Amino acid sequence: MLRIALSTTALVLVLAGTSFAQAFIQYVSQKDYFGVSFPGEPTVRDTTWMSEGGITLPARVYTVDNARGRYSMTVVDYKDIEKLSTEKAAQCQKAGGEGDACMNSWRSDVGGAIVWATWQFLQRDGKLTFYGWYSADQVPGHQLQLQNPNGSRTFATINMHGTRLYILEGTVPRNAPAPGLFQQSLMFLDDEGKSIRYRVYYSPTHSDEWKFPAPPPPRAR
Repeated sequence: MLRIALSTTALVLVLAGTSFAQAFIQYVSQKDYFGVSFPGEPTVRDTTWMSEGGITLPARVYTVDNARGRYSMTVVDYKDIEKLSTEKAAQCQKAGGEGDACMNSWRSDVGGAIVWATWQFLQRDGKLTFYGWYSADQVPGHQLQLQNPNGSRTFATINMHGTRLYILEGTVPRNAPAPGLFQQSLMFLDDEGKSIRYRVYYSPTHSDEWKFPAPPPPRAR
């Protein structure tokens, strides 16, 4: 009887583990060129993002909010940042402004986009427990962790690929494991929907002529 009981218990644990794993789905966004494992089908909504230079940019948020926690991917498109920033500077000058108040700072907006997004996390009411550099398939970014006042923990990674800023954020309940599968599954996709991995580190701004986005390095796949 003991052997049967142990076998039954083992079967339950295996099924539970299988059920837990199956709850995650590999989600792909053809619109925003990324793939990530979400714990369920995300809801998608359009929104806006304010750049460091005060430019309103289009953004899209993909969210799953359930018993596992809150998982989201925010994608901000900087494609028109030069045009919008130039128009803002021209309007400022037409209104009689001058100097730094009318500066066309689109290069700073692009170059500092990851830092600016990281700064938004640092303004939250939470304790920073980790902050560092990392890369996903040779696309560099920032990674941080926050201990929130209610005991939950937030894990975030921020990258920029092409003209898009990607903010991956997972918040899990008190004593829950880190959302490792969610974080480690991030992929950047090309126009054909194929995952990208570069041979060397990628930069959207590294160009002699400051072309945005800069030409990508050779791909490993």
